[in-house]
Amino acid sequence: MAHLDRPDCRLYYETEGKGPALIFAHGLGGNHLSWWQQVPHFRDRYTCITFAHRGFSPSEAGPGAVGPLGFVDDLAALIEHLRLPDVRLVAQSMGGWTGLGYALREPRKVRGLVLACTVGTVSHPDIDRILAAPEYLAAQADLVRRGISPAAGAIMEDEQPAMQYLYQAIGRLRLGLDMEGTRKKLFAMRNTPPAALAALTMPVLCISGEEDVLMPTPAIEILAKLLPKGRLARVPKAGHSVYFERPEAFNRLVSDYLREVDG
Repeated sequence: MAHLDRPDCRLYYETEGKGPALIFAHGLGGNHLSWWQQVPHFRDRYTCITFAHRGFSPSEAGPGAVGPLGFVDDLAALIEHLRLPDVRLVAQSMGGWTGLGYALREPRKVRGLVLACTVGTVSHPDIDRILAAPEYLAAQADLVRRGISPAAGAIMEDEQPAMQYLYQAIGRLRLGLDMEGTRKKLFAMRNTPPAALAALTMPVLCISGEEDVLMPTPAIEILAKLLPKGRLARVPKAGHSVYFERPEAFNRLVSDYLREVDG
């Protein structure tokens, strides 16, 4: 357990294990605890680094005007602080804004990039159309009416109610964060043109839950095709949080990918 002092806030992070650096960036509904099913799986082969984005406990929020705009700078500062020569990034949902942003800034330092249930900051007409499709917006609204987190999904609620409870409990560990305001800021940051992705010459694994109504599989599929070495992995009977709901499948996909990346 440790903190990194930034000019305008304090970041919480943890390191566990030994080996090359593997950094996990959580989504809007989580914090460093979100990866409790991944760290034990990878810590024998990798130094697993989890952190809480600014505004997500136990990190500090910093100035309200910064929010997600500070995520990439925070990750860069953490990597520099830990003196990591290279990194492998696993980014979930909102974490995709962070992971993709850092990879575009420092592509030579990123050995591998996993984008799980996220399109990050990429803007493309077909992706934009899918994310705004009425059927997906209606499905999200229906889950909310039923008291189910759209980030967890109906299948987790039906099959794993204890996991759904834990997911939502972790999601409540925020410092009075304006969820809707943060979500709007994130979507306003989706301005990376597809041409910029040419800088990402490393293989990129895009994971999608086939029941995801927040970042539907067709949008993730387009992203994978836009990446020079992108590939899509679809996980059936899983919603937006594959890593949490189907950890065995998620960990297997990431393990196979890392074996390829690290030779």
